[in-house]
Amino acid sequence: MKALEEYVKSIPDFPEKGIIFRDVTSVLQDAEGLHLAIDTMQEKVADLEYDVVVGPESRGFIFGTPIAYNNHKPFVLIRKKGKLPRETVEKTYDLEYGQATIEMHKDSIQPGQRVLIVDDLIATGGTTKAMIEMIESLGGVVVGIVVLIELAGLEGRKLLSDYRLESAICYPGK
Repeated sequence: MKALEEYVKSIPDFPEKGIIFRDVTSVLQDAEGLHLAIDTMQEKVADLEYDVVVGPESRGFIFGTPIAYNNHKPFVLIRKKGKLPRETVEKTYDLEYGQATIEMHKDSIQPGQRVLIVDDLIATGGTTKAMIEMIESLGGVVVGIVVLIELAGLEGRKLLSDYRLESAICYPGK
């Protein structure tokens, strides 16, 4: 069996010179790669007790839903602003060139619920920090974060140092 890293295609100089783009779609397009990714991420947090899984649009949906399903937990979506039909809470955060706003249904997390955040990638940690702040504003307790890929050179782990962060693959650069 191939190592999980072998399913990730690395594209040099995309989207700009000097950047190595880590393509998650190559993992999804291979049945063995997808299976290994889900299993590896799930194993990283097997010791955690949590009540609900939260994942951001869109790849957090892909990796979070099977983990929620396998562990008989509900799955909560975090989406870009304007995509959810009921009353929401939102968080605006800074990007490299601008801002973004994400939201979740106001009734999706109950006070005291233990939350596992699942996503495909962590870079600077800004999106994850915004998710944590929304979850905590609803009274949820983030007990862990698990991602497929961590770009350690962008130091997202530092921003999230108060939380348990697990990554299936960790690349040292950006």
